[in-house]
Formats: sequence, C-alpha cells, structure tokens
Amino acid sequence: MIQPPTQPAFVLVRPQMGENIGAAARAMLNFGLTRMRLVDPRDGWPNPRAVAMASGAAGTVLDNAGVFPSVIEAVGDCDHVFATTARNRDLTKPVFTPEAAMERARTLIAEGRKVAVLFGPERAGLENEDLIAADALISVPVNPDFPSLNLGQAVLLTAYEWRRQTVPAVAERMEYAGTEPASRIEIEKLAEHYEAELDTAGFFFPETKADSMRLSLRNLWFRLGLTRAEVQTLHGMLRQLLRGRG
Repeated sequence: MIQPPTQPAFVLVRPQMGENIGAAARAMLNFGLTRMRLVDPRDGWPNPRAVAMASGAAGTVLDNAGVFPSVIEAVGDCDHVFATTARNRDLTKPVFTPEAAMERARTLIAEGRKVAVLFGPERAGLENEDLIAADALISVPVNPDFPSLNLGQAVLLTAYEWRRQTVPAVAERMEYAGTEPASRIEIEKLAEHYEAELDTAGFFFPETKADSMRLSLRNLWFRLGLTRAEVQTLHGMLRQLLRGRG
C-alpha cells in the first residue's frame, strides 16, 4: 500500500526564469521539502540555469520535479490546495497567513490528506483561473505599499513556516564554542582567588562595608554565566598581573 506524502507539494506555476526555479529548490531543501511540481515553465525543462542556481544537493529537488501542462493537472491528486497571492483577486476564499496555512497543512497531512501550495509566475503572480483551483489563499503580511515578493522569497517564507510547524526549534540557545558552562565550584574558586588578592591589596575598605562588597562581588561572578575557558582566562589574567607587579 502506497503511503500518503508527509509534506506538501510546492507547485511553481509558469515560472519564467531558471534561476528562480533553482532558488526555490534551494529554499525548499533548506527546510526539508522535496516535492516540487512545475506548470508550463517558460524556458522549458530541464533548465541548466535552474540546476546551477540550485547549488549541489538541492539539485535532487529539481531531478524529481514533476512537469505538468496546467494547474488542474498539477494538483489533480491533491485533497487541499493553497495558493499564494499578494492581492485580492475578487474571489470568495479563506485567506491564511503563511504560518496559519502551514499549520492547517500539517493537520491535513497528518489525517492522510494530500496538500499542494501554488506559487505564481514572477511578473504578475497567479491569475484568477489559477486561483479557482485553490481551496484557500495565502497572503504574506508585507508592506502594502510594496507587496511584491519574488518567487524564491515566497517559497522560502512558506517553507520556513512549514518547518516551524513540524520540527520543534529552541527559541534561544547558547553556543559554547568548544567549551561548556563553568561549574559552581569553579566559579567559587575564581571568586576566592580574586577576593584573596583584593583583600591583600586593601580593596575591601572600609571594614564596615567589607562584607557587603564581598557579597556584591560574589554575586557578580555567579551572574556572569562564565564558561570554563573564561574562568581559566580570568585566573590567568590575575596571576599575570600579580607576576608583573612582583
């Protein structure tokens, strides 16, 4: 039994330049999408400029791309079709943001439904005749005074939202560049090292404020979020300063 696809098909309708097809393939593969379909590409198919722009691995997206003479034939096997458009085409259809559309696509695909997304030609976008085949529209909330997106950008935005809906991503993380966070013991030893030398240098003065100063300094060390490499650097800096003073 053939399993239904686990991702939407991205359908490029009458794309005009091979470079833009290649850019779309790169954008798709960046976010784990491989199902490309082409409708009546202007310069024929295959297109060497598309291959050059796809840059290596994304060429597999082009190699497996289906080519169709019309939109209806390109989405004939699909249960639900979205169409990207920058403006109202006087058709009564639900309009989604890319985020909401890909969330809906994820739900449909999880139910075993086949989903496609239409992207229009570079110059004028999709025509009403193309949009008729769609169940819903996708509109990017761009600057209304300059709403035009090129083909690669539109594919990238939609592919990114698909990836966001399907692959959990940590909103913020720390890269430690070959090291790791310092342990509390290591930070404690660093604090003791500095406090001892500062005490010798008469830093904790007057005596009535010494405890408060030590507490503030200790809090500073723990608040910095130091790595092991940084702790070793700070130890080394202090040793070198003392050596130079000696």
